[in-house]
Amino acid sequence: MNKLLLSAAMAGVIAASMTAPAFAEAKAEKEKCYGVAKAGKNDCASADGSHSCAGQAKADNDPNEWKYVAKGECEGLGGKLAAATGADKNGCEAKNGCNKKM
Repeated sequence: MNKLLLSAAMAGVIAASMTAPAFAEAKAEKEKCYGVAKAGKNDCASADGSHSCAGQAKADNDPNEWKYVAKGECEGLGGKLAAATGADKNGCEAKNGCNKKM
């Protein structure tokens, strides 16, 4: 029994060590893209702090929500590589003086 358990543990360690570099490489080929996530489809926490988990975006294309996309594709999708600055949580630019809900 102990040999079986030890063998299973060793197999797990070996498998994990083989997949870790592949995961790091795959992540390196992606970038955060703000403003392209659909409601409930964001990859992690909101830039404005309104939530801290994936899948909690309330609206489509919120400038504070992000998804990982392939490097170089963000702006072509209509997104930005940085979170909105000077925008309220509806994406309304304060410097333009708009107060409408989007």
